[in-house]
Amino acid sequence: MTAPTPSTPATATNRAQAGLYVHIPFCPTRCGYCDFNTYAGLGHMMNAYVEAVAAEATLAAQTWRATRVRSVFFGGGTPTTLPGPVLIGLLGHLRDSFDLEPEAEVTSEANPDTVDEPYLKELRHGGVSRLSIGVQSFDPLVLDALERIHAPEASRAAFGAARRAGFDDVNLDLIFGAHGETVASWGRTLAEALELRPDHLSCYALTIEPATPLGRKVAAGVVPAPDPDIQAEMYDLACAMLSQAGYEHYEVSNWALPGHRCLHNLGYWEGRPYLGLGAGAHSYRDGRRWWNVRPPHHYVDMAASGRLPVGGEERLTDEDRRLERLMLGLRLGDGVPAGWVEGVQAAPFIEGGLAERRDGRFFLTDRGLFLANDVTLALADPSCIVVREG
Repeated sequence: MTAPTPSTPATATNRAQAGLYVHIPFCPTRCGYCDFNTYAGLGHMMNAYVEAVAAEATLAAQTWRATRVRSVFFGGGTPTTLPGPVLIGLLGHLRDSFDLEPEAEVTSEANPDTVDEPYLKELRHGGVSRLSIGVQSFDPLVLDALERIHAPEASRAAFGAARRAGFDDVNLDLIFGAHGETVASWGRTLAEALELRPDHLSCYALTIEPATPLGRKVAAGVVPAPDPDIQAEMYDLACAMLSQAGYEHYEVSNWALPGHRCLHNLGYWEGRPYLGLGAGAHSYRDGRRWWNVRPPHHYVDMAASGRLPVGGEERLTDEDRRLERLMLGLRLGDGVPAGWVEGVQAAPFIEGGLAERRDGRFFLTDRGLFLANDVTLALADPSCIVVREG
């Protein structure tokens, strides 16, 4: 069966509700597992970098004026390495440049060691409504394995400071499967996280990127690679514990209390347009994906000279877009319309306990979500995908 040419679901609505991502590449130190476009020791560039982001925003806004922005996400890196007034000033510039919804969700990532109550009060009063704290683990041995510089006490202190500062949406980022972590110690990390009662939890399986220090250690045999079977057990434990605690498993790696899903990240999974500002940031709209140059010095030079700092782009084919819509949709707990996947193709996954059909939807079970990429690729035969409007 041949699928029709896809377009983003509810096209007019999605164009009116885009996401805005701002990449802050500075970090106090660079963790051994990190493959993001981040840098330690570039603090002297902060002012020039923020000015460059503001310049890029002014340039890019010219083609996004008819687009309503429903979310802003400061990611990195560690956005909270920026002084509070600088981050809030940049947010103000974005409000002046783009059509932000009055109640737009504004998120900042944070490292526990870079925030305290006065700083977080500045962010909250300046319009940041959501905080995502990079806890990773409450086990000191696991933090050491990940080369994180903060202690578990710093994470608890940062969470308490966020609550006292007035944040009603606080996410804790966790990573499981590091060297030396057991299913039991991962369970203790989950239990400590749940004691804090965050509004949202992100739990990511550690992946080994070859170009990172950790990747080189694994390649040299100094550190073993994560055991996928143990990681699967850890994922099952997270699903069970968080469900019992009242959290909705709404995406492969994300759980939220009712009413606290991350709107910005939902935009990616729902195929909405988004604009990325900053070094290495990615953007997407109408089947075109583009990305900025990665080196901060190069980025600053281009933006300061009045040029959009685009480093490359790609146009998605109809087949690319069909597969991407299916892949992103199946990452969500709500899944995709049942008619998007032929019954014969879906049957083995339903029989194997990886997927279900119910109420007009086809979605993956908790077990299936852990294998979402594999399941999607197995379903990716174009003759079996019927992605329709709506």
